[in-house]
Amino acid sequence: MKYKHLFFDLDHTIWDFDANAKATLTDLFVLFELDKKVAAPFEDFYRKYLYHNEILWDKYHNGLISSDDLKWKRMWRTLLDFKIGDENLSRELSAKFLEILPTKKLLFPHTIEILEYLLAKNYTLHLITNGFEKTQWSKLNNSGLTKYFTHMITSEISNSLKPKKEIFDYALNKTGASLKESIMLGDNLDADIQGAINAGMDSVFVNHINATPAIKPTYIVYHLKELEAIF
Repeated sequence: MKYKHLFFDLDHTIWDFDANAKATLTDLFVLFELDKKVAAPFEDFYRKYLYHNEILWDKYHNGLISSDDLKWKRMWRTLLDFKIGDENLSRELSAKFLEILPTKKLLFPHTIEILEYLLAKNYTLHLITNGFEKTQWSKLNNSGLTKYFTHMITSEISNSLKPKKEIFDYALNKTGASLKESIMLGDNLDADIQGAINAGMDSVFVNHINATPAIKPTYIVYHLKELEAIF
């Protein structure tokens, strides 16, 4: 067995972030009666939110804005598109979003099955995530994933972000894993795969969206069940 330590990404790899975020925003739309405020259907609101969220995450990843700015300004910019310049409402939406989101439990198909399979084969599983500490623990606890992972390394606790080498170094140090017996599994070519390359670690690109990779991971799978062929 070449690998002993398997480092998973959480969001978009095993925890279905997009489905859970959409469900959370649907709750907010009802809770805050946004249909009356924005005078548009939920899908319009959701589409604009996705647009701004992506731009602001990109800025956050590149160190141009703080995590606090990211959290409330994605709401602020979305509301501005509907001619609503209400900072208080934006901050309230942000707080409620972060409160509800981690309680959602939608996972990608075969997640539990594959984690059970890997543990049965004596792999040690960990997480490396660019998410926030409190939020990520909440997601794990609510979706029943906590018991599968020995360590979770977040960008917040390691003071670094994927794809930087430092977060991987921190993870290896924290888990006592050696580089050659470790592998990174994730959906994001830049953060997870390029990050693993930067750290000199093997990688599995979990290609849920059938993307064409511009960089070369060690392995590619199109759904989690395929991991059985590698491990």
